[in-house]
Amino acid sequence: MENNYITITELSRYLKGKFESDENLRKVYIKGEISNFKAHTRGHFYFTLKDETSRISAVMFASNTRVLKFTPVDGMKVLVTGRVTVYEATGGYQIYVEDMLEDGIGNLYVAFEQLKEKLSKEGLFNKEHKRPIRRIPRKIGIVTASTGAAIRDILTTIKRRYPVCETILFPSLVQGSDAAQDIVKKIEIANTYDIDTLIVGRGGGSIEDLWPFNEEIVARAIYNSKVPVISAVGHEVDFTIADFVADLRAPTPTAAAELAVPDINTIITYLDTAKTRSYNTLLNIIENNRLKLHKLEDSFVLKRPTAIYEVKEQNLDNLIDKLNRIIKVFIDNSKVELFKYQNSYVFNNPEIIYKFKKQNLENIIGKLEVLNPMNTLKRGYAIIKKEDSVISSINNLNKDDEIKINVSDGIIDAKVIKVGE
Repeated sequence: MENNYITITELSRYLKGKFESDENLRKVYIKGEISNFKAHTRGHFYFTLKDETSRISAVMFASNTRVLKFTPVDGMKVLVTGRVTVYEATGGYQIYVEDMLEDGIGNLYVAFEQLKEKLSKEGLFNKEHKRPIRRIPRKIGIVTASTGAAIRDILTTIKRRYPVCETILFPSLVQGSDAAQDIVKKIEIANTYDIDTLIVGRGGGSIEDLWPFNEEIVARAIYNSKVPVISAVGHEVDFTIADFVADLRAPTPTAAAELAVPDINTIITYLDTAKTRSYNTLLNIIENNRLKLHKLEDSFVLKRPTAIYEVKEQNLDNLIDKLNRIIKVFIDNSKVELFKYQNSYVFNNPEIIYKFKKQNLENIIGKLEVLNPMNTLKRGYAIIKKEDSVISSINNLNKDDEIKINVSDGIIDAKVIKVGE
């Protein structure tokens, strides 16, 4: 009887074989909503697909996740292709997903917001990266379809507003799976040309039609463009990633052309105004100079130029007279001083000064003799030194100290025998 019982592993293996041998389960197409999504560090995706009443576990290995153009999140509706089998470890059935597509426009908006947030965090939308559009361009490049309303509106508007500007069309796919790559390629080619501005865009359409302009590679190509880019995608209400990363966003292709070139009529009006203002300014300058010239012609100086020198001559005479008076006063004062010196008592009796100076000198010599220490020594005084220091008190001496006694005619070496009374 026990031989009729099997292990759980054997049962799971049996059921797995049944699942894998069923042709209907080898490739199934399922739509549902993602929940419990988890991205493994090795690149595998683990999640649950559910609808209103049921759910199934799903696994998508890294070899398949690498080709996805979006990042799955909880709540996203998807279309998956894969095979259904049994996972022996749990005994539950699951689907191994080989391909996954977003289901519906709602998921496109999710992908749009995800990429927008990513690029915004990287700084691709920052204002400091926006370059100014050249005000008076010589040559404009256009990346769009070679046929359709967009290119027609752009060319017509540029020709009407600024016909002297040259345009170069870089025809590109603007819809479909290959459009993003083609747009990037044409932007890169346009950057090899000598153009001032690049318009990138297309006419209106559904979100699916405009989707190439929401691709990351297109956004990075616009950001890396050396030529300033004006985005012109869809209608005024349409916004794409290209609009956020471009240097300037235009609501329509026609508006892009208007932003890219000035209005020739405005320029002509400005030039006419500038010409008129310049003409009037020159007339004013000429008239002012003419009035100045007439004023100079009627001036007293030009009519009697010698009058200038007459005044100068008179001033010079006055200065010469003043200088002569100063010199005369100086000479007179000097004569008076000289007369005083010549008639002074000292000048006439110089010996008096000699006698006075001699007496002062003798007085000074007498004072020096009194203060001369040698004279003091001659009177019997002596100077006592110990190690070149003068001894002025017995407190500075000790027994057996060697001392030198300076007298008037020499030095006596001595030794202290006793200090005190």
